Amino acid sequence: MTTEELKRLLERVHEGITTFNYNGSEVPCITVSEKRFDEIMQKVAGHAISIDTNLNILQDGIGHVFVEITLTFSLGDIQEKILLNANNSLEFFELLAKTSMLALSSPNSSMGKDNVFMIQLPKPEKAVNALAIIKKGLKPNSCV
Repeated sequence: MTTEELKRLLERVHEGITTFNYNGSEVPCITVSEKRFDEIMQKVAGHAISIDTNLNILQDGIGHVFVEITLTFSLGDIQEKILLNANNSLEFFELLAKTSMLALSSPNSSMGKDNVFMIQLPKPEKAVNALAIIKKGLKPNSCV
């Protein structure tokens, strides 16, 4: 990965990630804009849906690791792509592998109470495998 490619990836990194306690377990959460969260909820609320979750890992071999999370909803023609810098969000991926759950939320929600949309990963092994690849790609104490 060239310096220019690294710079472009860093500019695209989604900063809105957190965790919250859900039934006694810390769950990774991606915060999207209030408007986008409302758009998604208007299309899927009250419907039985599935969400295909893909983790595309981008690394340069010298310790920079990015993960593009793609969420494809079975209804509403919704696809969300979120790029995370794994160097700064390893705990997020550790929790994803541990819980097999992911939450979407809006910035003004009370975490774990309202405006939280929970996603059960359809293939939990994807998160476990991704975590192993991420850890292998990271240099010790690497930060960007």
